Amino acid sequence: MDRAEVGTVYLVGAGPGDPELLTLRGAKLLAEAEAVVYDALVHEDLLRLAHPEADLVYMGKRAGCASPSQEEINARLIALARAGKMVVRLKGGDPFVFGRGGEEVKALSAAGIPCVVIPGVTAGVAVPASLGIPVTHRGTAGSVAFVTGHPGKGRPDPVRWDRIATAVDTLVIYMGLTRLPEIAERLVAAGRPAETPAAVIAHGTTGTQQQVVAPLGELAEAARRAEIPTPAIIVVGEVVAERESFTTLATVALPMGVLG
Repeated sequence: MDRAEVGTVYLVGAGPGDPELLTLRGAKLLAEAEAVVYDALVHEDLLRLAHPEADLVYMGKRAGCASPSQEEINARLIALARAGKMVVRLKGGDPFVFGRGGEEVKALSAAGIPCVVIPGVTAGVAVPASLGIPVTHRGTAGSVAFVTGHPGKGRPDPVRWDRIATAVDTLVIYMGLTRLPEIAERLVAAGRPAETPAAVIAHGTTGTQQQVVAPLGELAEAARRAEIPTPAIIVVGEVVAERESFTTLATVALPMGVLG
């Protein structure tokens, strides 16, 4: 097939949950796309921005649920592009922050498919902010690390918890709720004080947001008692306590006036 006949795939970050946190460029591309391949973390309201005649293809992956493999997702993107379609691959958060966007770009490149990455608002920054937690704060936290709490089935843990425990001021952990007891224990064992302020935030930036704030050593039990669901972001660091001084900051989800 001539390269001019091959469609382009746009990897668009859908943001952390609230559909109004999609970027303007992302919204423009959604309105123009001939096919939208979206994942499990994409808010359904965003699909209303798609062109009325666009093919909407669900290719979501959720832990513990039957879902397409990454190879199947790659193959679908390649097939749609080879059919000459303009494709938006709509991914929660930012495609390149624990979104496997790099794997998809690599597969598209190997197949000769042109692709473009449209950054999105990542949950690791936006979700704590929705609770009034800055991941950095002058005088409190000058460094932050984003780490995965989900190494993948049958894979070794890529995070050296013994090294990272005290290497940075703020830890933001993605996909770690099911391993929270183990993670907290390993951080404390490696020198992070059990009294360190910490938080777990689920469904961040949406009207169903839930959260619990507790010392690191008590966080897992607090999250269990509160029945915090997945997906959730874990924040560990003194910045969590800063929210107490932000007395006029509204942290409730605001009405979704633009898309709602």
